[in-house]
Formats: sequence, structure tokens, C-alpha cells
Amino acid sequence: MGLAYARVTLANPRRPDLAPVEVDALADTRAVHLCIPQHIVIQLGLEEFDQREVVVADGTRHTVSYVGPLSIAVANRKGLGGAMVLGDRVLLGAIPMEDMDLIVHPLTQRVIPNPENPNIAGSLAMGERPASDRK
Repeated sequence: MGLAYARVTLANPRRPDLAPVEVDALADTRAVHLCIPQHIVIQLGLEEFDQREVVVADGTRHTVSYVGPLSIAVANRKGLGGAMVLGDRVLLGAIPMEDMDLIVHPLTQRVIPNPENPNIAGSLAMGERPASDRK
């Protein structure tokens, strides 16, 4: 599907005294994680939890901070997660989009709630049943 855009609200659930940050994020279905710039880490008072080695679009590898927890909201969906500190804009990857049951609308290239579950995020809680259990 490629690139799309979403209005995203980010907050630190450990610091309700800090105002959330609302941004236009680049949503990329080929990216995996949520990535945020350093200035958002500072604004939200996020703490480094770990470090991760990431491969970026040009194929180079970088060691980056992994911060959290982070509250993520898009449309009528909310989620919790961590983020890689990378780049100069927010990048919404496949994991947070799947977690909040969001899809990229093919005509508008906007991130929207899954129309099959318009009011509450849906999820697959288990894989396919073993063949021996099917009837």
C-alpha cells in the first residue's frame, strides 16, 4: 500500500501533567515500528528503556534509543507502546497500526479505523486451530 498520513496524538501515560503532542505522521505499511524524533521525547519526558539496532530505508544500520511507555491515539483508537528515536518526523509503522486495528484507505491514502470494526479495535487473539481440532 505504501505511504499515507494520519493525525496522531502522543502522550506519556506516566506524566499526565505534560500536554499530549498532536502531529501529522507519515504512515508506512512497509515500516514496522513507531519512530519519533528526539524533540518529542523531550516534550513528553520519555525515558530510554533499551537500545535497538535498526535498518533504515537506504540499508544502513543505526543503534537508536527505544523509549516508552507511549500512549498513541489515531481517530477513535488508542494504544500503548514504545518508539524508536529516529528521524525528524513521526513514522507510524505496521505494529501500532495493527494494534489499533487501523487500515490505509486505498483511495484517500489516509489511515482510518478498520470498517469491519468501526467502533472498537478488533484483533486476532489466536492463530488457526490445529487440523485435529477442526470438524
